[in-house]
Amino acid sequence: MATKKMILDLDTGIDDALAMALAVEDPRIDLIGVISSYGNTLIETAGQNSLDLLHLLKADEVPVYLGDYHSSTTQTFETMPISMAIHGDNGIGNIKLDPATRKIEDQSGVQFLIDAAHQYGDNLIYLPTGPLTNLAAAIQKDPAVAELIGQTTLMGGALTVPGNVTPFTEANIHQDPEAADFVFTHQKNLTMIGLDVTLRTLLTKKHTKEWRALGTNAGAQYADMMDYYIDAYDRLDIDHRGAALHDPLAVAVAIDPNYVTTIDLNMRVTYDRNSGDYGRTIGDNQKLLDSTTTKVAVNVDNERFVRDFQDFMLDILKH
Repeated sequence: MATKKMILDLDTGIDDALAMALAVEDPRIDLIGVISSYGNTLIETAGQNSLDLLHLLKADEVPVYLGDYHSSTTQTFETMPISMAIHGDNGIGNIKLDPATRKIEDQSGVQFLIDAAHQYGDNLIYLPTGPLTNLAAAIQKDPAVAELIGQTTLMGGALTVPGNVTPFTEANIHQDPEAADFVFTHQKNLTMIGLDVTLRTLLTKKHTKEWRALGTNAGAQYADMMDYYIDAYDRLDIDHRGAALHDPLAVAVAIDPNYVTTIDLNMRVTYDRNSGDYGRTIGDNQKLLDSTTTKVAVNVDNERFVRDFQDFMLDILKH
């Protein structure tokens, strides 16, 4: 039985699609909405991807909202070529999904988040897997949001390993370091699920073969998506052993924190363009002696997580 409400904030690419499936399937949470962001693809594409994937997963009751269209310091957004190489031109491995009958909500994603924070408080889990622009905007519009949300678990950052955009910067943080720094220095009850742990959680074509063997449309579509992702990891020399379950791990940890080992650390994000120290997630020297509600995952029980994730996927994709 669901004990928590969850909002996903997705720049809906392939691992976001996996995160959505996990959030839909796990009975311990109630997915009350999806906010779309820019990142792996344009925001309108991400929003439609989310709607169509929810339709594929038979979860049409979940509403989808659009967040901010670009970073807090720019006026436009263009998808990076590397993002398209990993996720496909449409964000979901260039597969075509049956279009959802439901439309994107008129209300803004930022306002939806603010309203949900006031309505659900401690029972709300907010889970961004892209840039942190929407959360920063929500806090700036209504500072109470930083205290109201019960748990924010984000996929992004890198503390103990190199970044995947620069030697220091992870892709989601790189999209809007200024907003990320605002979130890290304001939001309470924050857990960072970064490359430190996600790169250890690999899915292979052995797993997707089991999805395909279910003989369902959902199994085939998700297998096609994930195989594209695995092939991209191999082709781009990211990892030849499989593809990382970045975003699903964040969902899993939000529900069951025992998947990871964390350290308590007040964090900030650097954004000095002149020096090039831009987008690094690091401990805040000025707050090292202060109490903290921020945690950073530094180790993961990857075998248990991948096994449990596969069980969830086989269950939801069989319908």
